[in-house]
Formats: sequence, C-alpha cells, structure tokens
Amino acid sequence: MPRILLVNDTEKPIGELRGALLAAGHEVLEEVVAVGALLKAVESQQPDVVIVDVDSPSRDTLEQLALLHHHAPRPVVVFSGDGDEQLIRAAVGAGVTAYVVDGLAPTRLAPIIQVALARFEQQSHMRKRLDEVQQQLHDRKLIDRAKGLLMEKRGMSEAEAYAALRQQAMKHGSKLADVARQIIAMADLLG
Repeated sequence: MPRILLVNDTEKPIGELRGALLAAGHEVLEEVVAVGALLKAVESQQPDVVIVDVDSPSRDTLEQLALLHHHAPRPVVVFSGDGDEQLIRAAVGAGVTAYVVDGLAPTRLAPIIQVALARFEQQSHMRKRLDEVQQQLHDRKLIDRAKGLLMEKRGMSEAEAYAALRQQAMKHGSKLADVARQIIAMADLLG
C-alpha cells in the first residue's frame, strides 16, 4: 500500500480523511499543516503519494506543488471545493495528477489514489522518453557540427568526417557525441 502524506491547507480538521486512509490500510505519514513546508516534508518522509485537502488552491499552494513536481516528483491528489476550470488547469500544470471536487467519500479514495499512481507513472515514462529524445537530438547536432569542422579544416567529405569521428570514438571507447564535444572544444580553443 502506498505511503501517504497529508497536507491540510484548510481550517477544517483532516481527521476523516486520515481515518479513511488508515482504514483502507495505508500508512499515513505526519501531516503537513503549512503548504510552505511541503517540499521539506516530502524529502524527509519520502511518501508515495501526496494528498492535499484545500478549499481552493491558492497561488502559494500551486507554486509549492510546482516546486515539488520539479524537485521531488510524486503523485499529488488535490481534494478541493473549487471546480473553476482555470484553477484546475493551473493545478494540473503545477504537477497535480488528480483533482477531485466536492466530495471525499472513503469508498472513492482507493480508486482515486490508484488513478493518480498510474497517471504519474505514465507521465514519468513520457518525461524520461522525451529527455532521451532531446539528448539524442542534442548529440546529433554536436556530431553534425564536429563533422562540419572536420570537413572545413581537414578537407574531408561528410562520410570521411563521420568515419573519423566513429574511429576516434571506438579507439578511445567513447561515445560519438563525446568525441564531437572534444573536437568542438578544441576548435573553439584554437580559434
């Protein structure tokens, strides 16, 4: 069962939510009463899911959730009384994986948490894949620039420049992009 960190950003007691989570078999960590302490609490307690109970997410709450999403990503479920479409979009933009309006029925908790976990896993996979593709594109640009330098400075054809890069990479057990980076650095140094 996921470990849950509760964040109470309202005046109302959060005991009902805590009780429902405990009854469902979840480990409920120490409650965070100030949203400003959220990132520190997540880093120290390492929850699997963060649940925020709020009347209406304030700008500060959304900023803290965005910081959390950037520095220590976790599935975040927000229970709110405010169903404003722009607010929901802002919350999702801040990294919220599930935004539930009006209602905290204990029977709905398990499916909501499962959806948040599944959506977070899917998003994490997509972010990882995007990072890989961006790195490949960056590497490709470096290799093309290094090939261009070899073609210009050594009078090589494109195929010869690529073969020279590849041979150098194999000779030193390096990646092609690393060899390209070294050639570009040397060219910059030599002018």
